[in-house]
Amino acid sequence: MDTGSQSFPNEPNVRSSEQQVLTVSMLNRQVAAILSRQFPLIWVRGEISNFTCAASGHCYFSLKDARAQVRAVLFRSKARAVPFELRNGLQVDAQAAVGLYEARGDFQLNIERMRPAGAGDLHQQFLALREKLQNEGLFDDALKRAPPPLPRAIGVVTSLQAAALRDVLVTLARRAPQVPVVIYPAPVQGADAAPQLVRALQTAGARAEVSTLLLVRGGGSLEDLWSFNDERLARAIRASPLPVVVGVGHESDVTIADFAADLRAPTPTAAATMATTDRAELLARTAAGTQALRVAMRRQLEGRAQRIDTAARLLPTPMERWYQWQARFDQNVLRLRMAQRQQLVAAQNRLSRSAGRLRGPSVGAAQARLEALSRRLQEAARQQLRRRTLLLDGVAAQLDLVDPGQVVRRGYAVVRGPQGELITSVAQAIPGTDWTLDLSDGQVQTTVRNKSA
Repeated sequence: MDTGSQSFPNEPNVRSSEQQVLTVSMLNRQVAAILSRQFPLIWVRGEISNFTCAASGHCYFSLKDARAQVRAVLFRSKARAVPFELRNGLQVDAQAAVGLYEARGDFQLNIERMRPAGAGDLHQQFLALREKLQNEGLFDDALKRAPPPLPRAIGVVTSLQAAALRDVLVTLARRAPQVPVVIYPAPVQGADAAPQLVRALQTAGARAEVSTLLLVRGGGSLEDLWSFNDERLARAIRASPLPVVVGVGHESDVTIADFAADLRAPTPTAAATMATTDRAELLARTAAGTQALRVAMRRQLEGRAQRIDTAARLLPTPMERWYQWQARFDQNVLRLRMAQRQQLVAAQNRLSRSAGRLRGPSVGAAQARLEALSRRLQEAARQQLRRRTLLLDGVAAQLDLVDPGQVVRRGYAVVRGPQGELITSVAQAIPGTDWTLDLSDGQVQTTVRNKSA
């Protein structure tokens, strides 16, 4: 570029013979100014070589083609925004400012942005398709389905030769070895990849033999991943009856399939992780639940035991109930006898009053009436006696049900201690003490030798 006729304010004219001699620093500064003014941000395509990344985070490399090369620098703040891995041999388009590193006088490019070579047109296609499908609502969060935390089986859609398949299988074997894995093979790169990926998704949905589908592929250039930016594949993901987890490329790689997926994973390994619950976690949760259940059961049993103890203290023993029924029986017998006696006395009083009112001439009639009343009285007494007898027989039958004597007559014995107390537990047995056994026809004295629970 010819700049011989150009001059700059506050700078010496480098073509004038009357100008003072420039120092190297001044020369480099002027050249840097010329470059920065003459070249705005431009896009440069080339192959990365001599790539190195310093501890500071700044990246230094050269961009070259078949006939030339130029030094380039990518400062740390810009390097963080590059959405792919930089490496030697990678063809890239770099947006850069042309400049001069004044300290060494090196002509270099100060990189602002980078993308894989040829990504400009593809990127525009990507943005256009994403906007189209997004406007249709294909990416709405309301359509997303969460994969089941405990799948009965997991399907993997990928190439049988893909390294991603190995990573996924290793992760699934480590996290959920109990879950079967079904592979639906399909190419993940090339012109025929997208239609075959669609067919694999449709096959998995039709068979319905898995709970979750993993659509995975390893990293690569934008061109390598372009099959996952296919509109047909995005619609097949949304139409799948099974939740689809997409893990394509590295964390910085983004495809249309990621937006259409029910769940987007940054890597294939992460997709396998997100689709399963770790077996160790399940075992830990099961152990914790088992322990909690044991504690709850123990507390419940202890509570029931306390209720039983309380009920046992409130519930009278058969002997106590027998004594209660015996007392009621004796009371009823006494009341029956008193009632009969009162009825007889009242009848005698009425008879005496009637006899006092009898006159001589009507002695026969009075005698007949007295005999009739006597018969009625006797009949009433008999009926009352029968009713009382029936009531007494009923009470006696109830008493027989709880009468220890009935139990004894069937071969059992009532055991009493030295003081006549009832023995109901082995805990009351003291070796060497004398016990009395009440049998149906007498008592037996015995001595405790030993005890066993």
